[in-house]
Amino acid sequence: MNAPNRFELFVLDEGEKLVEISEDTKIPNAATFKIVKEDHTLGNLLRAELLNDSRCLFAGYKVPHPLHPYFQLKVQTDGSVTPSQIVTETCQSLLEKLASVEAKFKREFTFVDVDGAPKDMGPYGAVDPTSWEGGKDYLDL
Repeated sequence: MNAPNRFELFVLDEGEKLVEISEDTKIPNAATFKIVKEDHTLGNLLRAELLNDSRCLFAGYKVPHPLHPYFQLKVQTDGSVTPSQIVTETCQSLLEKLASVEAKFKREFTFVDVDGAPKDMGPYGAVDPTSWEGGKDYLDL
C-alpha cells in the first residue's frame, strides 16, 4: 500500500534532525518549526500550551499530509522573547506537568494496594464490574 513502514513513523533516519527552525522574513518575531516523526498529539499539545503564555501572539500547527510523519508549528511572539526560547520554555513546562501527572497517577494506584481497600475494587478504583450480578460490564437500572 501507500502507507510507510511503521518504524519509519518514529525512528529518525541517519543524519535526520528532529527539529528544523526557519525564521519568517515577512512577519516580525515569528518562526516555523518542522518537527519530524511526530503528529497531532504533540502539535496540539504544544499549540495549546503556547497560547497560554501571554508573550505568544500566535501559535498554530498543521500536518501537511497524513502519510508524512511531521508537522509544522508556527509561532509569533511579542518581541520580548524569541520564538525558539518560548518553544523551549513551553516544552520544559510540559515535561514538568507530565511528570506531575505521572507521579499523581502512580500515587493513586498505590492506594489501591493498601490494606483495607474493598475486595471488589477494580484497577481504576471503582467497584469491579465482574462482581455485579451476571458479570456484566454495565449495570441495568
